[in-house]
Amino acid sequence: MAYKISGDCVSCGSCAGACPVGAIHEGDEHYEIDAGSCIDCGSCADTCPVGAISQG
Repeated sequence: MAYKISGDCVSCGSCAGACPVGAIHEGDEHYEIDAGSCIDCGSCADTCPVGAISQG
């Protein structure tokens, strides 16, 4: 199941830089994860400074 970014995202871009497959892009209000491209590695969640990323 792909990871998701909550509204707590501060748009720092750390997750996008950590994603090995480029599945994260800047959305209208915060960064978003393309569920079809996400490989469930967890790199994004590990690097998020505010804990805005969770699996599910």
